[in-house]
Amino acid sequence: MKKSTKDKNEIKYKPIGIIHSPFKEPKGIPIQSAVAEGIEGTVEVFLEYVDGLESIEGFSHIILIYHFHLSKKFSLMVKPFMDENKHGVFSTRAPTRPNPIGISIVRLIGIKGNILYIKDLDIIDETPLLDIKPYVPEFDARKECKIGWLEKNIHKLSTLKDDGRFIF
Repeated sequence: MKKSTKDKNEIKYKPIGIIHSPFKEPKGIPIQSAVAEGIEGTVEVFLEYVDGLESIEGFSHIILIYHFHLSKKFSLMVKPFMDENKHGVFSTRAPTRPNPIGISIVRLIGIKGNILYIKDLDIIDETPLLDIKPYVPEFDARKECKIGWLEKNIHKLSTLKDDGRFIF
């Protein structure tokens, strides 16, 4: 039997852990970790991956890459939280994406065994974790950036919360 093009291009990931947070539903979650200051949670790394945490305690911040597990459908045009107009999903951070992958930069407070204690969390409880990377300003921060349609709306960031619009 011949495989379809879709089957040949399929990529499968296996979670390496689970993110635990005080947010039991999307509504009311800060829309970015930059405005989730002080919100605490934990990352439970599955035991078979615990050796991968070696030396991570030296970093103040980490990047969590995760699966938007509540996002069941996607749209290529979305109305983001920070604008009344629709935009292409790839010019937003909306969770309803063809590949529902999210990223958040969080503060690493401590580690005990396979549990990472974190702050500045904008992720729903029991979100599957795909990967962890260290945040390094010299690698990740850019001095001169354009931020497209967000330029006129970035001032709204600290006041907006998830209103549930992306849960289908």
